[in-house]
Formats: sequence, C-alpha cells, structure tokens
Amino acid sequence: MASLRDLGLSEYETRVYRSLLHTGPTTAKELSRASEVPMGRIYDVLSSIEGQNLVRSQTASRPKKYVAVEPDTALERLLEDKRREAEETVARYEELVETLGDELESAEPVEEQFWTAAVGDEETLELLLERLAAADESIVMVVANRSPQFDFGEIGDVVTERLEAAVERGVNVSVLMTPAVVETLPESVGERYRGRLSSHPAFSVRTTEDLDGTFNLIDGVEVVLQVSNPLKPGEVFSVIDLKDPTFATGIHEEFAPRWEEANPLSF
Repeated sequence: MASLRDLGLSEYETRVYRSLLHTGPTTAKELSRASEVPMGRIYDVLSSIEGQNLVRSQTASRPKKYVAVEPDTALERLLEDKRREAEETVARYEELVETLGDELESAEPVEEQFWTAAVGDEETLELLLERLAAADESIVMVVANRSPQFDFGEIGDVVTERLEAAVERGVNVSVLMTPAVVETLPESVGERYRGRLSSHPAFSVRTTEDLDGTFNLIDGVEVVLQVSNPLKPGEVFSVIDLKDPTFATGIHEEFAPRWEEANPLSF
C-alpha cells in the first residue's frame, strides 16, 4: 500500500499530517493527542513538516495553531523534493564515474592474449556492441553474408548508431560488405548513412565480391569473429572476441588489399 513514508516522511510526520487533514486548524497539544505522537516529539515533528511546506502555522494565536496544506499541493512538493534529490544523486554518480573513468584509463593496459565467446542472439549482439563501444582508434567491419546484425531494422539501427557514436569520438570506421549484403540493409540504415555518415571523413564504406566471413577488427589488436550456425546457414551461432595483436595483424594484412580494390559504396 502506498504511504507518505514512500515519499520521505517519517512515521510520526505521516501521522501528524494525516491527523491535521481531519482536525483542521489545531494546537500542538491537541494534535499530539489526535495523532498519538508523544508531546515530547510533537514540536520537532511539526517543525520538520513545516520546513517541508506541508503545514502552515498561525503564530498570532495563543496557543499557536497549525493547519495542513492541501493534499495535492503537499504531494507535489514532496515529489519535487524527491525529484531534486534524484537529480543531485545522478549528478554525484556522473561526477564519480568521470573521476573513476580518468583514473582507470590511466592504468597501463595488460598486453596479453584473451578471448571470450557469446552464444545466442541477445548475447552475441551485446558482445558486439560492447566491443564497438570500447574502440579508441579504429573499427574495421567486414560483412560477407546476410547477418542477423543487419537482417532486422532495429538491430541494424543499433549497430549503425554505435558506429556513428564511434566516429563522433574520433574513431576511424571502415566497413567492407558484399553487394548482396547491401541489398539486405533496412532503409533506416541507408537514411542514417546518407544523412549523417557518408560525408564524414572518418567513416568509409566499400563493397566487393571477394569476401568470405564476417568479423570486426578493433584498434588493430582485437578481432570479433562471427561463427555461422552449421545447421542453419545464414544464422549466427556465436561470436568470439579474441584479443591477440599478432592474430589481428594477420587479419588486417588480409583485409588491406581487398579494401584497396573494393568500390566505394553508392547507397
């Protein structure tokens, strides 16, 4: 059941405010009796909720009387307080994340081989998006076959959005596809490419028939390799993320001449 305590009031504050709604203007002594809040606490409680603009007092009367602010107004004020607290909390967390980000990025990277894998549509997409977001210098994306990455408008948009974000933070992006793959791209991806990416100097797309396999090369040291389902051609079985500078260099050496011979995309 919803309670004023959910909006930050204490049990005593809740009792006092609710009692005031029923009693109308009344004294602290009468309110203590009506709300069952001890007399030794009633003035502190009244001072607190008056500070939150939930009650008004009549100082000219003797003894002093109190009256509740209308419920709609009181609830709006409590909500505004919570909204302000939430904004302050988010601001503190953002500052903390920025500070920790600078601190963690200053650490020397560990140059060791490492690999991980993801299986399943959601997991493979999540791993791909994570690695695209981690790129600092360059992304090479090679798409040789129809891929769930681009089969559906929503997923294609998400991947393209992540590539656009990479370009905006200074990452060079090169995308190499077969003409057959280009034909499967949703119109929304084409619109984003024409409207935002085609003229960007850090973003290039080319096409060639001479492709076999789908992978991403991140910062020249990491390969995100798509493994096709052997029982269902055209579907992804898993994605393997391999950080190995030597292996990545070999992949890039295979990619470079095909990129040079490929045709700029006309989309």
